Amino acid sequence: MLLFLYLDESGDLGFDFFNKKPSKFFTIAILCLRGIANNKRLSKAVKITIKRKLNEKMSELKGSKTDFKVKKYFILKVQKLEFEIYSYTLNKIRVYKELTGKKDMVYNFIARLVLDKIDFKDIKSRINLIIDKSKNKKEVEEFNNYIITHLKSKVTPETPLDFNHQLSHETPGLQASDMFS
Repeated sequence: MLLFLYLDESGDLGFDFFNKKPSKFFTIAILCLRGIANNKRLSKAVKITIKRKLNEKMSELKGSKTDFKVKKYFILKVQKLEFEIYSYTLNKIRVYKELTGKKDMVYNFIARLVLDKIDFKDIKSRINLIIDKSKNKKEVEEFNNYIITHLKSKVTPETPLDFNHQLSHETPGLQASDMFS
């Protein structure tokens, strides 16, 4: 059974709390779905919610910008779907000073911590990890290599791993993950 993992983040990795106003927390959430049919139902729920509940100025679901009524409507649309949410929230004030300049390293490490929560032992088919596109080409390559190396230790060697960095406004699964992050 195909496994879909939608990885989205909330907050930012800025650490200048004196001159700028970064978020106090940084969260990475992964929405986990098993099977193509479940993935299609999730996409349909996102599209219906956008069509029926958002105004013309908003064309995507964003957890931080969506009001409670729309979130509640969306939750009702997906309540019968089988999915799991995994997340990790970083209190940025507690990050070691040496790491504040290594944002990519922090991002990759937190993503790995979230992936560690997922049970991959019975997965024998393809794993499709869809990541919110927020990195340049070099950062994408480093992220992919880091996560692939980590995931290969958790799945059988025959399990294909697909990584796709996509724009959230084009990917309903990322929008759904954003609603929970």
